[in-house]
Amino acid sequence: MDENVDGYMDANVGGSVDAKGDADKAVAAAAVAAAGPGPETAEVLIVGAGPTGLTLACDLARHGVRALLVERAGTLFPGSRGKGLQPRTQEVFEDLGVLDRIHAAGAPYPLMMAWENGERLGTWDLVERGTPGPATPYADVWMIPQWRTQEILYERLLELGGQVLFGTALTGLEQHPDRVEAVLATAGGGTRTVTAGYLVGADGGRGAVRRTLGVAMHGEVVDPRPALVADLRVEGLDRDNWHVWPKAPGGALLLCPMPGTEEFQLFAQVGSGAPDTSADGVRALVAAGSHLPASAVTEVRWASDFRPRAAVAERFREGRVFLAGDAAHIHSPAGGQGLNTSVQDAYNLGWKLGRVLRAGAPESLLDSYQEERYPVAAAVIGLSTGLHRAERDGSDDRRARRGKDTDQLSVGYRGGPLTAEQRQGLDEEALQAGDRAPDSPYRAADGTARRLFELYRGTHLTVLAVDCDLPGLPAGVRGLRLDGGHAADAYGPGLFVIRPDGYVGLATHDPAALPGYLAALGAR
Repeated sequence: MDENVDGYMDANVGGSVDAKGDADKAVAAAAVAAAGPGPETAEVLIVGAGPTGLTLACDLARHGVRALLVERAGTLFPGSRGKGLQPRTQEVFEDLGVLDRIHAAGAPYPLMMAWENGERLGTWDLVERGTPGPATPYADVWMIPQWRTQEILYERLLELGGQVLFGTALTGLEQHPDRVEAVLATAGGGTRTVTAGYLVGADGGRGAVRRTLGVAMHGEVVDPRPALVADLRVEGLDRDNWHVWPKAPGGALLLCPMPGTEEFQLFAQVGSGAPDTSADGVRALVAAGSHLPASAVTEVRWASDFRPRAAVAERFREGRVFLAGDAAHIHSPAGGQGLNTSVQDAYNLGWKLGRVLRAGAPESLLDSYQEERYPVAAAVIGLSTGLHRAERDGSDDRRARRGKDTDQLSVGYRGGPLTAEQRQGLDEEALQAGDRAPDSPYRAADGTARRLFELYRGTHLTVLAVDCDLPGLPAGVRGLRLDGGHAADAYGPGLFVIRPDGYVGLATHDPAALPGYLAALGAR
């Protein structure tokens, strides 16, 4: 099995279908009817309309790239699954123009409440709370059910002029030196061929793209115990805490209130054997593991069984085809890394495809996707596996908490193929090329209070001159000079090229280094 459910394996869906599911199907059917069969050509074909595919489609639409997004299912994914958005992902969503909607639909993580024999044992905090600051406007993980995150990204894609073809599955692909030809099975039961310049597999660990390419995925089972995740409605339980029954039969049982809904997400270990994902099976599991009767579960809206697994694909690129998100790597759910790493895969790949297809950057720029994201995926697998085992064994309370190591603000590309650090004598803790470019307040020329993230927002390259002159720049490159203040403390003196994904590419004191670096990214 290779399917990843926010780092989980397998996805056998059961439970009831409610009005929301019917409404989703109606929306999807209307979208397919309005869109028609879709174009026969695209610059980029994206397979899989989960968080990865939707993020990539939104980013490419901002670049003006003709992308076609297809989804095998008839609707967007209906479950809560990956429910935590790390601070770095919130920054990505701010850039994509959806963060206000994400914040309006979610909430901070609640405190954990332990139960035993029907009695409350007390609360603790799963996450290490942070304090927002000028450089890091979002300090804490944000809880929002995955289905709502996907709805928001879908809404944004439609606003940007994109579309999703639901009920459309990849059944074959053939690569040529200048194109990819993909065979699609359509919602009406027929087949068609779409020709694209590039294809991105964002269709999960068991998806068709990786399997069709013949790219193996290697890893390990993190925990042999099967488990179940479900969305349900429960009576007789407050929504102020994330409720935990650590001594439930087979392992821990948790019920987490999903913000903006009347639902709880259930996570339960079941000891051995495949969990029963039917509505009655879920009710029986809750009754066996908690003080709640089966009748307290009034509705089961989605359920899936899984085994936590950590694995990574042998490579993330094969010719003109790329793998992103769960199609490239799967993780334990511990630490809330899966969805976040997947979104950031898309964010890394999107601007590079955009620069190649719209700015004239060399195609070799696309080689950096594998070189930058593979080490990140490997590190995330190590982190989430360690957290999972610490939580499972109860051996290290510090490691079982989620904080600085999981917020992904320190993820970067030092030493990577697009990184050029030319300043000398820097401390290891100093900002360097390859690091995330921090936010900072500043005053515009007209005295208006601004933020660097506002300057960076969009698909352009930015040159920041801190305590030095700003040289002339090619068309389409934004520039700003700042003297002193918080930016000087955060960046130090020098010239900094900020990539469209918000990382420092070049850091130098020499203006002569700018033209060559910018030209390599398509700015001349």
